Amino acid sequence: DTDIFGPSMPKMFDVEDARPYAVDVDGRKLIEPVEKYGVKLLSIGFFVNSDTATLWRGGMASNALKQLIADANWGDLDYFILDTPPGTSDIHLTLLQTLAITGAVIVSTPQSVALADARKGIDMYQNDKVNVPILGMVENMAWFTPAELPENKYYIFGKEGCKQLANELHIPLLAQIPLVQSICEDGDKGEPAACHPETITGQAFLNLAQAVVTKVNRRNKVQPKTKIVEVKE
Repeated sequence: DTDIFGPSMPKMFDVEDARPYAVDVDGRKLIEPVEKYGVKLLSIGFFVNSDTATLWRGGMASNALKQLIADANWGDLDYFILDTPPGTSDIHLTLLQTLAITGAVIVSTPQSVALADARKGIDMYQNDKVNVPILGMVENMAWFTPAELPENKYYIFGKEGCKQLANELHIPLLAQIPLVQSICEDGDKGEPAACHPETITGQAFLNLAQAVVTKVNRRNKVQPKTKIVEVKE
């Protein structure tokens, strides 16, 4: 969870009361990540009061983020996923200067005001100095289907805005996730929709995960490894 100023991962995994501790690994004191649903987690939300605003300047936030990444006992991982806040901020630049990012998944809702931010994010990753591959886009809240009318689709935030942007920029559209009350409720109680593969929404997230895995494997076969970004002040 790289959102230093608005961390949400502890709540969405129902581990708000967890407090990571330090472990000794080869003479180094490292933070032991919290684990839930087979996923290792670290968030600044584990270290600050959830009801208090984090009043930090950019440099402090960047240093905290570097510690969460580099000073943690991650062990062997299948994937290292960085959930970033919206926009193009110090947080994103810190990540690009700290890690060689395999690829980026751009998530947006369909309306024009959200797509404007998504477009800027895509431009940032595709910048010549950054050159991080875009694995694809995800359209969140793509439509609303009421339970009593399962065949109906209501495009609350506009129709297929992400699909149109993906086509324009020649980027794969990995998934269209509908606006469903249960997704909100599951997130609020810390039980992700993917924990329920027997449901339509659970299957949608599992299909998205498989699409990302496929794109990562293909990217690693045909494209060179991304380099850490060096920015001259």
